[in-house]
Amino acid sequence: MPYTSLTQLTARYGERLLLQVADRADPPAGAIDAAIVAQALADTDAVIDGYLAGRYVLPLASMPPQLPPIAQAIAIYKLHVYEPEKKIADEHQAAIADLVRIANGVIRLAVAGVEPTSSGASGVETIDRERDFTPEKMTGFI
Repeated sequence: MPYTSLTQLTARYGERLLLQVADRADPPAGAIDAAIVAQALADTDAVIDGYLAGRYVLPLASMPPQLPPIAQAIAIYKLHVYEPEKKIADEHQAAIADLVRIANGVIRLAVAGVEPTSSGASGVETIDRERDFTPEKMTGFI
């Protein structure tokens, strides 16, 4: 299941920005190259799946609302051939940080098929050793 689409990217970032980053014809064709965008979206899906795989059963049964904005920030960053402007880079960093928090369980997605990771321990286990100094052994000292 793709986490975002060309339509959503256009709605969020505008057609002008997408033309700047996804029209790589020489000379420029004045149109968004759908193949370039599709590759960036596939790369973005792979990145997100990598973070979610340890905690959730993939593919997700439904799309949680947190993922499309994260996917859009990563995809627009990936579409840039050269260094993007600061706002795009900052959004990418925030998106990756959100994915780390999702992978660590700090942010939980309301999706069916959640497989929380556990250590297998059900609590603290203590093993007490035999005491060296008991009242019986301390006779004469107490």
